[in-house]
Amino acid sequence: MVRAPCCEKMGLKKGPWTPEEDQVLMSYIQQHGHGNWRALPKLAGLLRCGKSCRLRWINYLRPDIKRGNFTQEEEDTIIHLHEMLGNRYLSPGHALAIIPV
Repeated sequence: MVRAPCCEKMGLKKGPWTPEEDQVLMSYIQQHGHGNWRALPKLAGLLRCGKSCRLRWINYLRPDIKRGNFTQEEEDTIIHLHEMLGNRYLSPGHALAIIPV
């Protein structure tokens, strides 16, 4: 069996997201959640594919994304974990809960 393509590519917008699109996506997810990314764009009234909506939410719009510099405590933890783990770079991110498991 072959899985259907993620979206019908005709008529979908590509390129940078506008603030209006961000607002539509955020308000839809706040009201309805993000249960089905493939259906979300049509239900929210966005001309984007579900994958694009999911990536925009995960990488830019989630309210729990920490932005800015590391605190001194986080920096000390990173240095300590690097001393323990070496260059296995995924482990410190998981230990700091920066990367969801």
